[in-house]
Amino acid sequence: MGIGCIDLVVGARPNFIKAAPILRAFRDAPVPWTMRLVHTGQHYDEGMSAIFFDQLGIPAPTAELGVGSGTHGEQTARVLAGFEQYLLQTPDRSRGVIVVGDVNSTMAAALAAVKLGIPVAHVEAGLRSFDRSMPEEINRLVTDAVADVLLVSEPSGTENLAREGIPSTRTHYVGNVMIDSLIHSLDAARALRMAERLDLPANGYAYVTLHRPSNVDLPERLDRLVRFLNSVTKRIPVVFPMHPRTRQRLEEQGLIRALTAETGMHLMQAQGYLESLGLMSSSLLAITDSGGVQEETTFLGIPCLTLRPNTERPSTVIQGTNTVVGDDLEKALGCVANILDGRYKPGVPIEGWDGHAAERILSVLEGTWRLADHSS
Repeated sequence: MGIGCIDLVVGARPNFIKAAPILRAFRDAPVPWTMRLVHTGQHYDEGMSAIFFDQLGIPAPTAELGVGSGTHGEQTARVLAGFEQYLLQTPDRSRGVIVVGDVNSTMAAALAAVKLGIPVAHVEAGLRSFDRSMPEEINRLVTDAVADVLLVSEPSGTENLAREGIPSTRTHYVGNVMIDSLIHSLDAARALRMAERLDLPANGYAYVTLHRPSNVDLPERLDRLVRFLNSVTKRIPVVFPMHPRTRQRLEEQGLIRALTAETGMHLMQAQGYLESLGLMSSSLLAITDSGGVQEETTFLGIPCLTLRPNTERPSTVIQGTNTVVGDDLEKALGCVANILDGRYKPGVPIEGWDGHAAERILSVLEGTWRLADHSS
Protein backbone atom coordinates (compact mmCIF):
# COMPACT_ATOMS: atom_id res chain seq x y z
CA MET A 1 0.00 0.00 0.00
CA GLY A 2 1.34 3.44 -0.91
CA ILE A 3 1.94 6.30 1.47
CA GLY A 4 0.78 9.30 -0.53
CA CYS A 5 2.30 11.73 -3.01
CA ILE A 6 5.32 13.81 -2.07
CA ASP A 7 6.44 16.77 -4.18
CA LEU A 8 10.14 17.63 -4.39
CA VAL A 9 10.75 21.10 -5.84
CA VAL A 10 13.89 22.11 -7.73
CA GLY A 11 14.66 25.26 -9.64
CA ALA A 12 18.39 25.93 -9.98
CA ARG A 13 21.66 24.10 -10.47
CA PRO A 14 22.51 23.63 -6.74
CA ASN A 15 19.02 22.17 -6.16
CA PHE A 16 19.57 19.44 -8.74
CA ILE A 17 22.74 18.21 -7.02
CA LYS A 18 20.94 18.03 -3.67
CA ALA A 19 17.76 16.47 -5.07
CA ALA A 20 19.43 13.51 -6.78
CA PRO A 21 20.33 11.52 -3.62
CA ILE A 22 16.93 12.30 -2.07
CA LEU A 23 15.17 10.87 -5.11
CA ARG A 24 17.35 7.75 -4.96
CA ALA A 25 16.70 7.22 -1.24
CA PHE A 26 12.92 7.55 -1.63
CA ARG A 27 12.91 5.38 -4.76
CA ASP A 28 14.76 2.60 -2.91
CA ALA A 29 12.71 2.85 0.31
CA PRO A 30 11.19 -0.46 1.49
CA VAL A 31 7.77 1.21 1.68
CA PRO A 32 6.66 2.68 -1.67
CA TRP A 33 6.65 6.44 -2.10
CA THR A 34 5.02 8.33 -4.92
CA MET A 35 7.59 11.04 -5.48
CA ARG A 36 6.77 13.84 -7.91
CA LEU A 37 9.54 16.11 -9.11
CA VAL A 38 8.54 19.71 -9.89
CA HIS A 39 11.02 21.81 -11.86
CA THR A 40 10.23 25.52 -11.63
CA GLY A 41 12.49 26.43 -14.55
CA GLN A 42 14.52 29.04 -12.65
CA HIS A 43 17.58 27.56 -14.42
CA TYR A 44 16.43 26.24 -17.76
CA ASP A 45 19.21 26.15 -20.36
CA GLU A 46 21.21 23.06 -21.33
CA GLY A 47 24.35 24.03 -19.43
CA MET A 48 22.54 24.90 -16.20
CA SER A 49 19.74 22.32 -16.15
CA ALA A 50 19.37 19.48 -18.66
CA ILE A 51 22.93 18.20 -18.44
CA PHE A 52 22.65 18.00 -14.64
CA PHE A 53 19.51 15.89 -14.87
CA ASP A 54 21.28 13.52 -17.25
CA GLN A 55 24.54 13.21 -15.31
CA LEU A 56 22.89 12.86 -11.90
CA GLY A 57 20.35 10.30 -13.08
CA ILE A 58 17.39 12.53 -12.21
CA PRO A 59 14.14 11.42 -13.87
CA ALA A 60 12.11 13.74 -16.07
CA PRO A 61 10.06 16.14 -13.94
CA THR A 62 6.41 15.41 -13.30
CA ALA A 63 5.73 19.10 -13.89
CA GLU A 64 7.70 22.02 -15.31
CA LEU A 65 6.54 25.52 -14.39
CA GLY A 66 8.76 27.35 -16.90
CA VAL A 67 9.17 30.52 -14.83
CA GLY A 68 12.43 31.61 -16.50
CA SER A 69 14.52 34.58 -15.48
CA GLY A 70 13.56 38.05 -14.25
CA THR A 71 13.91 40.22 -11.18
CA HIS A 72 13.73 38.56 -7.78
CA GLY A 73 10.17 39.77 -7.33
CA GLU A 74 9.04 38.65 -10.76
CA GLN A 75 10.63 35.24 -10.49
CA THR A 76 9.37 34.62 -6.96
CA ALA A 77 5.84 35.64 -7.93
CA ARG A 78 5.80 33.34 -10.95
CA VAL A 79 6.99 30.36 -8.89
CA LEU A 80 4.47 31.12 -6.14
CA ALA A 81 1.56 31.37 -8.57
CA GLY A 82 2.68 28.46 -10.76
CA PHE A 83 3.32 26.03 -7.91
CA GLU A 84 0.07 26.97 -6.18
CA GLN A 85 -1.81 26.23 -9.41
CA TYR A 86 0.01 22.92 -9.74
CA LEU A 87 -0.89 21.91 -6.17
CA LEU A 88 -4.54 22.84 -6.69
CA GLN A 89 -4.89 21.09 -10.02
CA THR A 90 -2.88 17.89 -9.50
CA PRO A 91 -5.27 14.89 -9.19
CA ASP A 92 -3.70 13.49 -6.01
CA ARG A 93 -3.30 16.02 -3.22
CA SER A 94 0.27 16.45 -2.07
CA ARG A 95 1.01 14.75 1.25
CA GLY A 96 4.06 16.94 1.74
CA VAL A 97 6.46 19.24 -0.11
CA ILE A 98 10.26 19.05 0.10
CA VAL A 99 12.24 22.16 -0.82
CA VAL A 100 16.03 22.35 -0.96
CA GLY A 101 18.59 25.11 -0.62
CA ASP A 102 18.02 28.86 -0.70
CA VAL A 103 17.05 30.00 -4.19
CA ASN A 104 13.88 31.94 -5.07
CA SER A 105 12.12 28.70 -6.02
CA THR A 106 12.74 27.31 -2.53
CA MET A 107 11.04 30.17 -0.71
CA ALA A 108 8.17 30.60 -3.19
CA ALA A 109 7.29 26.90 -3.26
CA ALA A 110 7.36 26.73 0.54
CA LEU A 111 4.96 29.68 0.78
CA ALA A 112 2.58 28.23 -1.78
CA ALA A 113 2.43 24.89 0.05
CA VAL A 114 1.93 26.16 3.60
CA LYS A 115 -0.83 28.54 2.48
CA LEU A 116 -2.68 25.45 1.23
CA GLY A 117 -2.11 23.59 4.47
CA ILE A 118 0.48 21.22 3.02
CA PRO A 119 3.45 20.45 5.29
CA VAL A 120 6.89 21.54 4.09
CA ALA A 121 10.33 20.06 4.79
CA HIS A 122 13.35 22.28 4.16
CA VAL A 123 16.57 20.50 3.27
CA GLU A 124 19.63 22.60 4.24
CA ALA A 125 17.78 24.49 6.95
CA GLY A 126 19.47 26.81 9.41
CA LEU A 127 22.26 28.18 7.22
CA ARG A 128 22.92 31.84 8.02
CA SER A 129 25.41 34.34 6.62
CA PHE A 130 23.87 37.13 8.77
CA ASP A 131 24.06 39.31 5.68
CA ARG A 132 20.57 40.44 4.76
CA SER A 133 21.86 42.10 1.58
CA MET A 134 22.11 38.58 0.12
CA PRO A 135 18.83 37.47 -1.52
CA GLU A 136 19.65 33.91 -0.46
CA GLU A 137 19.69 34.94 3.21
CA ILE A 138 16.15 36.31 2.95
CA ASN A 139 15.05 33.11 1.23
CA ARG A 140 16.57 31.03 4.05
CA LEU A 141 14.93 33.05 6.81
CA VAL A 142 11.48 32.97 5.24
CA THR A 143 11.63 29.29 4.30
CA ASP A 144 12.74 28.21 7.77
CA ALA A 145 10.05 30.37 9.39
CA VAL A 146 7.23 28.62 7.52
CA ALA A 147 8.58 25.06 7.12
CA ASP A 148 7.27 22.31 9.38
CA VAL A 149 10.37 20.09 9.26
CA LEU A 150 13.85 21.64 9.29
CA LEU A 151 16.53 19.28 7.98
CA VAL A 152 19.91 20.68 8.99
CA SER A 153 23.09 20.08 6.96
CA GLU A 154 25.69 22.20 8.77
CA PRO A 155 26.57 22.01 12.50
CA SER A 156 25.84 25.72 13.04
CA GLY A 157 22.33 25.32 11.63
CA THR A 158 20.84 23.79 14.77
CA GLU A 159 22.15 26.66 16.91
CA ASN A 160 20.89 29.28 14.47
CA LEU A 161 17.37 27.85 14.44
CA ALA A 162 17.27 27.57 18.24
CA ARG A 163 18.37 31.21 18.52
CA GLU A 164 15.47 32.19 16.26
CA GLY A 165 13.00 30.49 18.57
CA ILE A 166 12.19 27.47 16.40
CA PRO A 167 11.26 24.48 18.60
CA SER A 168 13.83 21.69 18.67
CA THR A 169 11.06 19.22 17.82
CA ARG A 170 11.02 20.67 14.29
CA THR A 171 14.77 20.48 13.68
CA HIS A 172 16.75 17.40 12.68
CA TYR A 173 20.47 17.23 11.93
CA VAL A 174 20.72 14.94 8.91
CA GLY A 175 24.01 15.95 7.28
CA ASN A 176 24.84 17.17 3.82
CA VAL A 177 23.16 15.77 0.70
CA MET A 178 25.63 17.71 -1.47
CA ILE A 179 28.29 15.30 -0.18
CA ASP A 180 25.99 12.36 -0.96
CA SER A 181 26.08 13.40 -4.62
CA LEU A 182 29.82 13.99 -4.55
CA ILE A 183 30.59 10.54 -3.16
CA HIS A 184 28.15 8.89 -5.58
CA SER A 185 29.66 10.65 -8.63
CA LEU A 186 33.36 11.04 -7.78
CA ASP A 187 34.66 7.98 -9.64
CA ALA A 188 32.72 8.89 -12.79
CA ALA A 189 33.95 12.48 -12.55
CA ARG A 190 37.58 11.45 -12.21
CA ALA A 191 37.24 9.00 -15.09
CA LEU A 192 36.66 11.99 -17.42
CA ARG A 193 40.31 13.03 -16.86
CA MET A 194 39.41 16.68 -17.31
CA ALA A 195 42.82 17.98 -16.26
CA GLU A 196 44.56 15.69 -18.70
CA ARG A 197 42.23 16.76 -21.52
CA LEU A 198 43.11 20.41 -20.82
CA ASP A 199 46.82 19.63 -20.49
CA LEU A 200 46.76 20.79 -16.87
CA PRO A 201 49.06 19.26 -14.24
CA ALA A 202 47.15 17.02 -11.83
CA ASN A 203 47.00 18.67 -8.41
CA GLY A 204 48.86 21.62 -9.89
CA TYR A 205 46.27 24.23 -10.85
CA ALA A 206 43.64 26.50 -9.30
CA TYR A 207 39.94 25.91 -9.93
CA VAL A 208 37.87 29.13 -10.05
CA THR A 209 34.12 29.79 -9.93
CA LEU A 210 32.50 33.22 -9.62
CA HIS A 211 28.85 34.13 -10.05
CA ARG A 212 27.49 36.20 -7.16
CA PRO A 213 26.21 39.70 -8.02
CA SER A 214 28.40 41.22 -5.30
CA ASN A 215 31.43 40.04 -7.27
CA VAL A 216 30.43 40.14 -10.93
CA ASP A 217 27.87 42.98 -11.13
CA LEU A 218 30.10 45.72 -9.70
CA PRO A 219 32.53 46.93 -12.39
CA GLU A 220 35.28 48.02 -10.01
CA ARG A 221 35.11 44.79 -8.03
CA LEU A 222 35.14 42.63 -11.17
CA ASP A 223 38.13 44.53 -12.54
CA ARG A 224 40.04 43.94 -9.27
CA LEU A 225 39.16 40.23 -9.37
CA VAL A 226 40.44 39.92 -12.93
CA ARG A 227 43.75 41.51 -11.89
CA PHE A 228 43.87 39.18 -8.86
CA LEU A 229 43.31 36.08 -11.00
CA ASN A 230 45.97 37.22 -13.43
CA SER A 231 48.35 37.50 -10.46
CA VAL A 232 47.48 33.93 -9.45
CA THR A 233 48.34 32.66 -12.95
CA LYS A 234 51.88 33.91 -12.45
CA ARG A 235 52.23 31.28 -9.70
CA ILE A 236 49.96 28.46 -10.88
CA PRO A 237 47.72 27.68 -13.88
CA VAL A 238 44.05 28.64 -13.45
CA VAL A 239 40.98 26.93 -14.93
CA PHE A 240 37.86 29.11 -14.89
CA PRO A 241 34.51 27.61 -16.03
CA MET A 242 32.35 30.70 -16.38
CA HIS A 243 28.76 30.99 -15.25
CA PRO A 244 26.71 32.61 -18.07
CA ARG A 245 26.12 35.67 -15.89
CA THR A 246 29.85 36.06 -15.23
CA ARG A 247 30.79 35.73 -18.89
CA GLN A 248 28.20 38.36 -19.82
CA ARG A 249 29.58 40.82 -17.26
CA LEU A 250 33.18 40.21 -18.34
CA GLU A 251 32.24 40.76 -21.96
CA GLU A 252 30.29 43.94 -21.14
CA GLN A 253 33.36 45.38 -19.41
CA GLY A 254 35.81 44.21 -22.04
CA LEU A 255 37.67 42.06 -19.51
CA ILE A 256 37.71 38.75 -21.37
CA ARG A 257 40.77 39.86 -23.34
CA ALA A 258 42.58 40.77 -20.12
CA LEU A 259 42.03 37.25 -18.82
CA THR A 260 42.92 35.42 -22.02
CA ALA A 261 46.13 37.45 -22.33
CA GLU A 262 47.65 35.37 -19.53
CA THR A 263 49.12 32.08 -20.75
CA GLY A 264 48.21 30.29 -17.52
CA MET A 265 44.49 31.11 -17.75
CA HIS A 266 42.09 28.49 -19.13
CA LEU A 267 38.62 29.96 -19.66
CA MET A 268 35.71 27.57 -20.27
CA GLN A 269 31.98 27.61 -20.71
CA ALA A 270 29.91 26.51 -17.70
CA GLN A 271 30.44 22.78 -17.22
CA GLY A 272 28.20 19.90 -16.24
CA TYR A 273 28.29 18.44 -12.75
CA LEU A 274 30.71 15.62 -13.54
CA GLU A 275 33.08 17.88 -15.46
CA SER A 276 33.05 20.46 -12.67
CA LEU A 277 33.63 17.84 -10.00
CA GLY A 278 36.40 16.27 -12.04
CA LEU A 279 38.19 19.60 -12.43
CA MET A 280 37.78 20.52 -8.78
CA SER A 281 38.79 17.14 -7.37
CA SER A 282 42.16 17.16 -9.17
CA SER A 283 42.97 20.81 -8.42
CA LEU A 284 45.48 22.06 -5.87
CA LEU A 285 43.22 24.87 -4.67
CA ALA A 286 39.83 26.46 -5.33
CA ILE A 287 38.90 30.13 -5.50
CA THR A 288 35.16 30.68 -5.32
CA ASP A 289 32.09 32.53 -4.10
CA SER A 290 29.98 29.35 -4.18
CA GLY A 291 28.61 27.74 -1.03
CA GLY A 292 28.66 24.30 -2.65
CA VAL A 293 32.32 24.54 -3.59
CA GLN A 294 33.17 25.46 0.00
CA GLU A 295 31.49 22.22 1.12
CA GLU A 296 32.88 20.00 -1.61
CA THR A 297 36.48 21.15 -1.17
CA THR A 298 36.20 20.67 2.59
CA PHE A 299 35.20 17.04 2.04
CA LEU A 300 37.94 16.55 -0.56
CA GLY A 301 40.58 18.24 1.61
CA ILE A 302 41.34 20.86 -1.04
CA PRO A 303 42.24 24.40 0.13
CA CYS A 304 39.48 26.88 -0.70
CA LEU A 305 39.59 30.68 -0.77
CA THR A 306 36.13 32.25 -0.57
CA LEU A 307 35.79 35.67 -2.20
CA ARG A 308 32.97 36.83 0.07
CA PRO A 309 32.89 38.75 3.35
CA ASN A 310 31.04 35.92 5.10
CA THR A 311 29.91 32.32 4.84
CA GLU A 312 26.72 30.55 5.89
CA ARG A 313 28.80 27.37 6.23
CA PRO A 314 31.19 28.18 9.11
CA SER A 315 32.14 24.54 9.63
CA THR A 316 34.05 24.71 6.34
CA VAL A 317 36.24 27.35 8.00
CA ILE A 318 36.35 25.95 11.55
CA GLN A 319 36.81 22.28 10.63
CA GLY A 320 37.44 22.37 6.90
CA THR A 321 39.88 23.82 4.42
CA ASN A 322 38.04 27.07 3.67
CA THR A 323 39.34 30.60 4.28
CA VAL A 324 36.99 33.57 3.86
CA VAL A 325 39.11 36.34 2.34
CA GLY A 326 36.36 38.84 1.50
CA ASP A 327 37.71 41.94 -0.24
CA ASP A 328 41.27 41.38 0.98
CA LEU A 329 42.88 40.15 -2.21
CA GLU A 330 46.36 40.60 -0.74
CA LYS A 331 45.37 38.12 1.95
CA ALA A 332 44.13 35.80 -0.79
CA LEU A 333 47.47 36.00 -2.61
CA GLY A 334 49.20 35.25 0.69
CA CYS A 335 47.02 32.16 1.09
CA VAL A 336 47.91 31.04 -2.44
CA ALA A 337 51.59 31.34 -1.51
CA ASN A 338 51.03 29.32 1.67
CA ILE A 339 49.22 26.61 -0.28
CA LEU A 340 52.00 26.39 -2.85
CA ASP A 341 54.58 26.23 -0.06
CA GLY A 342 52.65 23.47 1.78
CA ARG A 343 51.86 25.67 4.79
CA TYR A 344 48.04 25.77 4.54
CA LYS A 345 45.79 24.42 7.30
CA PRO A 346 44.43 20.86 7.03
CA GLY A 347 40.77 20.02 7.56
CA VAL A 348 38.97 17.36 9.60
CA PRO A 349 35.78 15.35 8.80
CA ILE A 350 32.41 16.95 9.56
CA GLU A 351 29.63 14.92 11.14
CA GLY A 352 27.00 13.77 8.68
CA TRP A 353 29.03 14.60 5.58
CA ASP A 354 29.33 10.91 4.83
CA GLY A 355 27.12 10.00 1.87
CA HIS A 356 24.08 8.96 3.92
CA ALA A 357 22.24 12.24 4.52
CA ALA A 358 19.41 11.38 2.13
CA GLU A 359 18.75 8.14 4.01
CA ARG A 360 18.45 10.10 7.25
CA ILE A 361 16.05 12.54 5.55
CA LEU A 362 13.88 9.59 4.52
CA SER A 363 13.90 8.26 8.09
CA VAL A 364 12.94 11.63 9.57
CA LEU A 365 10.06 12.20 7.17
CA GLU A 366 8.71 8.68 7.56
CA GLY A 367 8.47 9.31 11.28
CA THR A 368 7.58 13.02 11.37
CA TRP A 369 4.92 12.99 8.67
CA ARG A 370 3.81 9.48 9.68
CA LEU A 371 3.78 8.49 6.06
CA ALA A 372 5.07 4.96 6.29
CA ASP A 373 2.33 2.35 6.07
CA HIS A 374 3.74 -0.89 7.41
CA SER A 375 0.44 -2.74 7.44
CA SER A 376 0.72 -6.30 6.29
